[in-house]
Parts: sequence; C-alpha cells; structure tokens
Amino acid sequence: MKIKKIIPTLTLILILVLALAVRIYNIEGAPSGIYPDEAVNGIDALKTFYSGDYRWFYTDNNGREGLFMNLIALSYHFFGITILGLKFPSIIFGFLTVWGSYLLSKELFRSRRAGLLTAFFVAFSFWSINFSRIAFRAIMLPAILTFSFYFLFHGIRNNKAFKLERLKQYLYFALAGFVFGIGLHTYIAFRIAPAILLILFVALWITKKNFLRDYWFPALIFIIFSIASMSPMLLTFYHHPAYLNSRSGEISIFSPAMNHGHLLKTAGKSLGLSLVQYTFWGDQNWRHNYPPYPILNPILGISFLIGLIYLISKWFHLLFLRFKNNIRDRKFYVYSFLLAWFFGMLSPEFLSAEGLPHALRAIGTLPATYIIATIPFLWIFGKMDTTKNKRNFKLSVISLIIISLVIISVGNVIKYHYFWANNPKQAESFEANLMSISNYLETLPNNKKKIVIAGNMQIIPIKLFNYKMPNTYRVHQDQLDYITRKLPSKYDRNYIFIMTDNQRWVVDKLINLYPNLKLRAFSKKINNRQQIIWTVQK
Repeated sequence: MKIKKIIPTLTLILILVLALAVRIYNIEGAPSGIYPDEAVNGIDALKTFYSGDYRWFYTDNNGREGLFMNLIALSYHFFGITILGLKFPSIIFGFLTVWGSYLLSKELFRSRRAGLLTAFFVAFSFWSINFSRIAFRAIMLPAILTFSFYFLFHGIRNNKAFKLERLKQYLYFALAGFVFGIGLHTYIAFRIAPAILLILFVALWITKKNFLRDYWFPALIFIIFSIASMSPMLLTFYHHPAYLNSRSGEISIFSPAMNHGHLLKTAGKSLGLSLVQYTFWGDQNWRHNYPPYPILNPILGISFLIGLIYLISKWFHLLFLRFKNNIRDRKFYVYSFLLAWFFGMLSPEFLSAEGLPHALRAIGTLPATYIIATIPFLWIFGKMDTTKNKRNFKLSVISLIIISLVIISVGNVIKYHYFWANNPKQAESFEANLMSISNYLETLPNNKKKIVIAGNMQIIPIKLFNYKMPNTYRVHQDQLDYITRKLPSKYDRNYIFIMTDNQRWVVDKLINLYPNLKLRAFSKKINNRQQIIWTVQK
C-alpha cells in the first residue's frame, strides 16, 4: 500500500526533473541566436543590473511590463551576462507551468492521474519547451494563470463551517488573488483574464446554492489581494496612461486597415486560423513553431479536438439539466471555466489579423489546451477501471497508452533538440550570424576601433554581450555618411569595419573613403549552414 501511495509522487518528481532538463539542455546552442526582441529585454535588464533602477514598466519596443526584465537583471547576478543569465527566468516559468498544470488539473478533476497526465503533456510539449528557452515575457503568463486558478479552485472546494477550514479557505483565496494580480506585470494578453473570472463567477452562481452568501467574503479577499499585487502597475498606468497603448490596435480585426470593410469575414478567418493551429496547420514562424506542423503532435491534436467538442456539447447538456431539472452538477462550472479560459486567452490572437496562426499570442491557452487534451485519456482510464474480468483488454489499453506517451515525449524532444535546433531556417529566423559577430568581437584586441554596421534591430543582439567592450561602435546603415565624416581622412590601422550582411553599397562607400581597404569574409558553420561575417580591413 505504501508503494502505491508513493508512486504518484515519484512520477511527478520524475516529470518535473525531465521537464527542467529538456528546457535547460544546450541552452546556448538552441535556439541558434538571440532574436532582437529578446536582446531588447536583455539590454533593459543590463541597464537595471548596473544601475539598480528596477522599473515597473520599460518603454522601449512598444512598451513592456517590467517584471520579466527585473528578473533577468537578478539572474545576471547569479549567471553573469550570459545566454543562461538571459534565459533563466523563461526556463523557470516554463518549469513552473508544468508543476502548476499538475496541481490545477488534479484539482479540477479530483484525480492525481489527471494531474500527472497534464503535467506530462506540458513537460514534453514542443510549444512549451520552445518558449521556455526564449527570453520573451509571455512565458510567465501560463504559470501565473495555473497557480492562481489552482489556489482559487482549492479555496472553492474548502468551503466548510469549521474555523480551521475557513481560515484555510481564506488563505487560498488570498494566494489566488495575489498571484492573479501579478499577472498584470507579465504580458499584455493577461488583461483578458478578468473576463475568465467573471464567467466562472456566473457559472458558480448558477451551480451552487447560496453562492453569494457563502462566498462573498472569500471573493472580497481575492479582490483585495489581487488589487494589492496589481497596484504598482495600476499606479504606473494612472500616472502614464500612454503606457496602456500598444501595437495591438494597429493589427486588430476592428482596424479598417486590416478588415478592409469586411469585419465579419475577417473575424471568421482569424478565428479559423487560430483554431486550426492546434491540430491541422500551425504557426509558420520558425521562432514560434516547427512549420508547417500544428503546435500539438498528432496524438494530442486529436485528443484535444475530441476533448474540446466533448466540453462544448457537455456544457450545453449540463446547462439544460440545470434549468430543466434543477440538477446542480459541479462539472458545469468546471467546464464553463475551461471553455472561458481557452477562448478568452485565444482572443488576443483571433482579434488580431496579422501573422496568423500565432502561437505566441495564444500562449495563455497553453495549460487549458493540455487539460482539455487530458479528458479523452481520463475517459479511457475510466472505461478500463469499470471493465471487470478482462485482463487482456486492460493490458492492451495500458500498453497503447504507454506507447502513446513515449511517442509524445520522445518525439517532441527529438523534434526540438535535433530537427528544429539543427534546421538552417531556425538559425536564419533567430539571426544566428549576429551571435557569431558578437563572439568574433570578443576575439579582437581592445585597442582596435571596431565599427559594426548593421540594421537598426540587428545592432541590439550584438550590443547585448559586448555592452561595455571598449572602442566598439554600433552604427545603423542610415548613419553611415555621418559616421564616415567623423573618421580620419587617412586610413587608421586601428579601425576595423564589420558588417552583418554582404552589403556591397556599404563596402563601396568605405572604399571610396579608404581606397586601400580590402574586403575580407570569414565563415562559421551554424546548423549545417555556413554563416558569413563580412569585415573590411587593410
């Protein structure tokens, strides 16, 4: 009996260890580069690291909530100004999403089996692994939602008259509210999350007798603690209302520039593209996915589709039973919550009309997606448990499930760490040549005046890991005329010009200034593709 009790705990520990391992393994090699949006976060964190000026909001790159950059700055204290230091917060939040998914799924279905299945799916999800290894602040959102909702549902269940149990309930609602409020510090898509709570509130009111009488005080505690943790960001928005603006308005389906006068058609197309990414045709951006495949592998893609259809049909059935026969089934508010979560957090994607499907904008749906995909597996286990005296049938089902889990886990790890990581298109998408240039700069003597000529966003990743390198100048191509006027008219051997691409017009300008210059190129093999770094020297 003791062994049976400890097996689920050991299984969870194993899942968590493996989840952390696949997220941290070869973090400096995959992805092959640091995308400029990551580098902007890293640069802001660097400024904070050196100045100690931690901010609630950073204004560059269309504005970003400050929590993620502040955590990167703290990470730099432990790991230095390195790739691991930049990405460690993402790794941790990806790991926490696995743990939180276990807790929430176990609570929703009142089953450790459900929790373990969902945690396993998230642990080996290509979608989750990928964003756990990229320094985008969006990765915080799934973890925040899973823990907040876990504490909330645990508090709802803990509604008993005993004083100790009541105190526990208040504690869980306080934790749920505080964690939920932290969400405002994470990613813009969180601003949809209160709508999920509103729908859950209505579903609870429909389901539970005396809901308002029994839960008004715990709900008040939730609101107070959520406002407390939101307050720094709320005050920031109050004093700087311009920070509330974002690029989302420009790409919204409601923008005439996007819908071209056909709102319903645009909305239908956006919703369709947002939904097909899970099972049929995924995000075509190599930074977000492995094109053209869907974000779920075939087994989980089918399981998710079945689970979603089941949830929708069952929701209508339970709603009918509630008002026709006054049957108050707990599943009604659980299913209402899951549907509200999935479609609510999908709305930042389908309310936009650019770059669809878009796995990054839909990242708030990640835990809900795998919880929904767990439902058909639970049905299979339930049928197996109720089948008596059919040992061969049970062995066959267990074997089939084990094979499916192996395919899901091994397949996604190989897909990420071998096929995707070594694909030249992935390296190109992350502009891996910029990291090669950054590494090359470190090999040059400090007395050399190094002038890097690049596009505006290309400058940022190069700057990140050479932030305080002496005699290093990063120049936008459009500023080249201005810079060359500042240089000596006679060539100085201490100057070396480095270009991010084979920009012949740049070379011509420099050679006109310094006729003795010669073009030199060196290459480095990245992901089975030769990356060229162009330099101009005497």
